[in-house]
Formats: sequence, structure tokens, C-alpha cells
Amino acid sequence: MKYLRIRHQSGNLHGKIQITGSKSESNRMLLLQALFPQITLTNLSNSDDTVSMKSGLEGDNDLVDIGHAGTSMRFLTAYYSSLENQEKTLTGSPRMQERPIGILVDALRQLGADISYLKKEGYPPLLIKGKRLTVSEVRLTANISSQYITALMLIAPSLPHGLCLHLKGKITSVPYIKMTLSLLHQIGVEATFSGQCVQVYPKNNIAQTTHAVESDWSSSSYYFSMVSLAKEADITLSTYKENSLQGDKVLMGIYEQLGVKSMIKNNTLYLKKQALGSKPVKLDLSDAPDIAQTIAVTCYGLGFACDLTGLHTLKIKETDRLFALQNELKKLGAKIEITDNSLHLRKRTNPIQPNVLIETYHDHRMAMAFAPLALLVPMRVQDADVVTKSYPDFWEDLEQSGFLLGS
Repeated sequence: MKYLRIRHQSGNLHGKIQITGSKSESNRMLLLQALFPQITLTNLSNSDDTVSMKSGLEGDNDLVDIGHAGTSMRFLTAYYSSLENQEKTLTGSPRMQERPIGILVDALRQLGADISYLKKEGYPPLLIKGKRLTVSEVRLTANISSQYITALMLIAPSLPHGLCLHLKGKITSVPYIKMTLSLLHQIGVEATFSGQCVQVYPKNNIAQTTHAVESDWSSSSYYFSMVSLAKEADITLSTYKENSLQGDKVLMGIYEQLGVKSMIKNNTLYLKKQALGSKPVKLDLSDAPDIAQTIAVTCYGLGFACDLTGLHTLKIKETDRLFALQNELKKLGAKIEITDNSLHLRKRTNPIQPNVLIETYHDHRMAMAFAPLALLVPMRVQDADVVTKSYPDFWEDLEQSGFLLGS
């Protein structure tokens, strides 16, 4: 698809949307299922990332190409390292080969893993020769990506002596580590996370169990944005849990001041337009960086200034998301500044430029974060199919909510 035209006739939103399982939770549970076949999974994500993860775990090919799937790259690197007498070449898209993985590889090498870089030192593709990993302690820097920590936690129960992780520096995206810890507990693995130390104990087998994956909170963020920008709105999303493991549940509190009343009842998330708050939007998103793009675009649509910090991991995502946000918001007329870990958007004083072509930079979240602005002005999104990475049904669900789409 070259580009997609998006507009909304009325600016009013009503509807019921079923969002599939969390990509983060699905990919964790798939790896645990590979280690413990007694696990049955329901409501898995239908995202490209999860399809890629499933394929990488089930396939017999010596060469595994995970495309743009960063989570799969990290998790499979750890998994393949622990598979005795198996050799895998793990690669990905050109952008994936620019995303660093050295911290995880160094940690796995401390455990005894045999991993070689096939091109640039510190980056995929990797040649992984699986072996029995008998070392039970590892030290790694914790301020780059929580997925490095999670990858090690997930394989830890299968190691003969378990694993003690000593984390150096400020820990990024703590809720994602706690999600992994909780999932381990749910299948009967003993594990603790205290201060700068994660301890996971070995487990040979578990009881038969069925795990229903909660729907994805990151995907819900676009509906929070739509409700905020709509004239009037009443949307229900399913299936969500009051005691969610996902860090992006902070959306409920954040969007309270952006005009969205939300509540969870009987595993359904209810969103309703309400009066806007008046406080400046100042947020540290180091625990929930995936919702930064959505919040920045919402604030621009509302005409609010915002200051977002804790965004250092955005530079190593599918694209440099801070740079991409700055570029595309400027096209619409925004005054915005970025640093290596923050974004500063000034209050909007001019009308939003209509019919602007938004570049997505091969990043699913760029396409979905900007789409809600079509409630205010018609717009165009380049490479709109990129949403399949995390939310394949996004455009169909928007049509169900009254958006008009065309080429």
C-alpha cells in the first residue's frame, strides 16, 4: 500500500472493539511454552512479532530471519544459546541489523554461550551454537532495554542451577520485568526481584495449565487518543484485567487529564469523553516508553504543550522514534524539540495542516499514533500496512469506529 487517506465524517466515536492478546505477554508465554510444553495458550496476539516468535520457536531451519521483530531477536538469542547441540543463524531486517544486542550477548557469554557476530560487532546477524549453560550468575547493564533482562529470566528455569542477575545502573521499564516475574510465578517457577538483583530458580517440569493472554494495552492507547480528540466518544475495548501485568495500564491515569474517563468492569475497558484537565503535561515515561508517541500526538491535537522524559530507549526501536516524531509533527505545524531522552512540545497556536503525508519509517507505532488526528483534519499515512507488526486489524477496527479510509 503506497499511502492511506484517513478522515472522519462526524468527529464522534462510538463502538466496541476486540483487541487481541498482548504482544509482550504472548511472546514471553510462547518461550515458556517451548520450555514447558504443559502450557496451553489462548488469546495469543496475531501480530507479526508474535507470528515471528512462534515460527522461530517451532521451525527446524538453521537460518531464522525475524524481520523487524525486536522482541523475538532478544528472546530467541537467549533461547537458542541454551539449546544443546543446535546451531542457528539469527538475522533480521536491515534496521534490525542496526539495533544493538551486545549487552545481551555479553551476558550470555558470561554464562558460557557460544555466540559470534557475522557482520558488525555488537549487532545481528548472529551465529549461535547452543550448549548447556552451567554458570548461574551474570552481571549486566540495566538501563538500555528490559528485554535483555527478560530474555535471561525466561530461559533461567531451564538452566541446571537457575540464574542470579546482578543489574547495574537504573533499571529501564521495570513493569516489563515484573510482568515476566509474575508469569514465571503463574506457571510455578520460584523467582524474586529485589533491588538490583533478580533470582530465578531451576524448574524441571510444571503442572498442566492454560493461560489466557490479556489484550494489549499498547494497542488500546490509540483509542485513548481518539476519545481524547473526538467531539464526543464512548468506546468499549476487550479483554482487559483490573490487575493487569502490563505497564502501559498507566494510560488510565495519564489520559484522565487529557479528557478520557476510563474504567474496567467484567474484563471490559470503558472509555468516555469528559472535560479536559488543565495541568501541563509533564511525564516520565521510562516505565512505559511505547506510549510516548501516542501521548505526544494527542497533546499536539489538543493544542497542549507537553514535556516527556525517560525516552532513551526510543532511539533503538524500529526507528529513532524521537527523530521521527519531531520530523512528522513539524510537518503538521508543531514546534518541538528533542534530546537523547526527552521531547518538548510547545502549545499549538496555529491550525493543524491538513492532508499531510505522514512517513512511518517502517515503525508500526508511527502509523497508529498519528491516525487519531484524522478526527480533526484529513491526513495520509505512508506504508500503512506496517501496523501488522503489532496490530494487524487496526485499520479495519478504525473503519468500524467511523473512520473513512481510501487510497
